[in-house]
Amino acid sequence: MGRPRKIDQIREPEQLDSCAEQIVHVDAVRRTRASMPEALDIGAMSALFAAIGDPTRLKIIAALSQNELCVCDIAASLGISQSAVSHQLRTLRELGLVRPRREGRLSYYALDDEHVSTLYSQALDHIRHRTAVVS
Repeated sequence: MGRPRKIDQIREPEQLDSCAEQIVHVDAVRRTRASMPEALDIGAMSALFAAIGDPTRLKIIAALSQNELCVCDIAASLGISQSAVSHQLRTLRELGLVRPRREGRLSYYALDDEHVSTLYSQALDHIRHRTAVVS
């Protein structure tokens, strides 16, 4: 069977996700395998994306991307209980996404570092770009 014509590929987008011919490009596969992160790194990244995949935790990251806030301020900003905020902050803290700072009896939270801020900003930019393209 011959290779599909371009017009047929355009009309049938489901065929674009599969190879028309079963050819393995050995050099490309070797380069890809060599550049793959270690299993531990993949696991850590998966946990990171799972954590920020939760809408409440993502809202907390959004709030903290503006400035440092105490639990009371985060709860008021998001319209949820302080208990719920504390529960979510524990997960974010365990993954190294936020860090606390004690001032007397209050704990103030901030994004852990510029990587977290960049991750959040890049995701938001991507979503807004995709929305603008679709509109």
